[in-house]
Amino acid sequence: MAELTVQEKNGKIYCPLTDAWHVSKPEEKVRQAWVCKLVNEYGYSLEQMAQEVSVTTSKKSSGEARGDGNARADLVIWKTKEDKIAEKRAFIVIELKAENVRVRVEDYYQGQNYATWAGASFFVTSNEKETKYFNIDPDYLPKRLEEIIAIPTAEEALSDKKVAEILNQTKTFTREEFTKTLKSCHNIIRNNDKLSPEAAFDEISKILFMKIREERKNQGSKVFTKTEYINGKKLYEENIRPNLTGDDKNLEYMQFLFRSTKDEFKDDRLFEQNEVIKIRENSFEQILEKLENYNLSDTQDDVKGIAFEQFLGTTFRGELGQFFTPRTIVDFMVSILDPQEGEVICDPTCGSGGFLIKAFEYVREKIERDIKDIKNGLRKQLEGKDYDKKSEEEQLLINKHIDEMQQIINKELDTQQAGNKEKKIPESRMYSLSHNCIYGTDANPRMARTSKMNMIMHGDGHGGVHHHDGLLNVNGIFEERFDVILTNPPFGSRVDKSLKITEADRFTDENLIEKYKERYGEEYINALKQVNDNIGKPILDLYDTGKMNVGLTEVLFMERCLRLLKKGGRMGMVLPEGVLNTSNLAKVREYFEGRAKIILICSIPQDVFIAAGATVKPSLVFFKRFTNEEEKQYAKCVEEALNEKRAEKQSKIDALNAEKEKLVDSKKREDKARVKEIIKSLDLIEQQIIEEAKPRIKELFDYEIPIAMVNDAGITTTGAASENNELPKLVEEFTEYNDKVKLWDHHDYSLLYKYNVGTDGSIVRTFNNVEEVLSW
Repeated sequence: MAELTVQEKNGKIYCPLTDAWHVSKPEEKVRQAWVCKLVNEYGYSLEQMAQEVSVTTSKKSSGEARGDGNARADLVIWKTKEDKIAEKRAFIVIELKAENVRVRVEDYYQGQNYATWAGASFFVTSNEKETKYFNIDPDYLPKRLEEIIAIPTAEEALSDKKVAEILNQTKTFTREEFTKTLKSCHNIIRNNDKLSPEAAFDEISKILFMKIREERKNQGSKVFTKTEYINGKKLYEENIRPNLTGDDKNLEYMQFLFRSTKDEFKDDRLFEQNEVIKIRENSFEQILEKLENYNLSDTQDDVKGIAFEQFLGTTFRGELGQFFTPRTIVDFMVSILDPQEGEVICDPTCGSGGFLIKAFEYVREKIERDIKDIKNGLRKQLEGKDYDKKSEEEQLLINKHIDEMQQIINKELDTQQAGNKEKKIPESRMYSLSHNCIYGTDANPRMARTSKMNMIMHGDGHGGVHHHDGLLNVNGIFEERFDVILTNPPFGSRVDKSLKITEADRFTDENLIEKYKERYGEEYINALKQVNDNIGKPILDLYDTGKMNVGLTEVLFMERCLRLLKKGGRMGMVLPEGVLNTSNLAKVREYFEGRAKIILICSIPQDVFIAAGATVKPSLVFFKRFTNEEEKQYAKCVEEALNEKRAEKQSKIDALNAEKEKLVDSKKREDKARVKEIIKSLDLIEQQIIEEAKPRIKELFDYEIPIAMVNDAGITTTGAASENNELPKLVEEFTEYNDKVKLWDHHDYSLLYKYNVGTDGSIVRTFNNVEEVLSW
């Protein structure tokens, strides 16, 4: 049978299910592409399908907007054509949209309503970006949807056993399968090559990056398979290796591919130049075979990202457990700080990248929602009034403009859509998020590499992550750069006075220095001085808390984060509870009270971090660095409190000063001794004034500090999910509270974006009152 293809001409598209030519609207194009897919790939016949099916047979009025009225579905498939004729229950219902955003099932409510009404087994939501599949559980009212990984082919639809299997192939199951696959790869290396768990993970990292590179080069469902590798090796041995010279001639195919991967990611500094694959080739081939069913570059699917995180958690539990913050904690902390589009976000101890990934996804979702609203608005603008009353020719022209508009606006969601100043091409909003707003460092090279890989699997944003000491400046990570900081710093260890800044810490790549100078301006040159002007000096000397002889890593990172924040910026940290109440850290608390406001303290159970190997009870502490105005207010309160306390002791101070004045020129030994006593007494009084002023400063600079005690943070001592996670409810309560008291200025950059159709039909984007024609 000939392959079914989409047919378009003169602004119309052929719909085989109605045997008619319809106006070629974006939604119709998506639908007809699916009809072809169902016929060609799944084997369904046109006779067992229908489109635009409603619960009732009544015709919609011309003025009724699509999305109102009775439940309906874009495409309905029955098990057989006989079932369709007999009007038996539907088998699959598909709801489609012409948009380029991640699928949110609540936006597909009409098809969902039809699917549940019609008793369908499967419900599919699809747009130009991704497709999601669901089974419909008939035992629940309202019917419950559970995400699965596929729908049956026409042949599989006739087997109850096969249908049952597919209905049970949930996304949770698939995540578990991928996690098992990664563990299996890990075991292959440990058994065949006798490497430690950490070293084995490093080798898997290399292979995963090689696979990502090959997938980006070659689009397809199965890329970088064992068969492909064996065929490629044969070509390499016959055509490439003979032409190599010097040491390259000894390069095995596996090492040749890895070298190409290192070159591909060289700007990310993932691997040392002399790094090689350290496992046997048969281990390498076995791993390729295990991974061949997974496409790691399919960034719309969170299966791989979450499974990868689970694999990391089990692989590094114990020795490297401190690098992993439980997902429930990450989700909570990001939601509390509510990062916005355009805000610059950092984690200076990023570990496996959990905070950066969640922040990236959180802001991405905001952008996607805004783009969806913008397209709807522009569509109405292009349709104008009385669209349904316009002639067919006018509608065809309008639909053409709508199609062009959506293609242009959808580019805003492309993380690779870079701008070009010379050609006056702006960068996309998702490019800006991915390349300009996400930064992190980790001093552990394995973790820095892991964080980058983790971010790639979740959708990108990895370019700002570096292997570097988080206490030292690098690339775009320097003082007063960030709106939001989220971090879980190392606890309980100390930075020794002997740890000094060395020449190895100096950044010497002149090409990159020029690039960063152009990007960040003079601030970057000043940032380099933190290292360049302090070679040979202790790292502790860079920090006020270090000079207090407090070398605790968590305290140093508190100060580091405070310095990294812009004035008015906010941060959330996982801290040991001792920082909040231990008497020997009172001076540290006073230091931060004079520079930042505490906006929330959340005490969580010790259980949360036990699975990661931690033994200290943690708290989640959220700060906001003082704004310029708050700095002035605090300084005024300090001055007022000191003056009040000094006034209380002024008579005594005056008396002592008067006595000192009489004795200061005396040559008598007892007078000189008395002068020393007076000076000592005056110093003691000054210290008393400072100490007594402290509670008064708190009274004058008084503000409410929300404190929450959480008994269940969504995770057990074994690392498993618990049933009564209290954190989402706390987010709701805090958000409501913050809306009332305005703890910080909300910078919703999306409100600064305006889109309009120009007089020439072009799409004009205005950002911050600057107009740009989107000519992607």
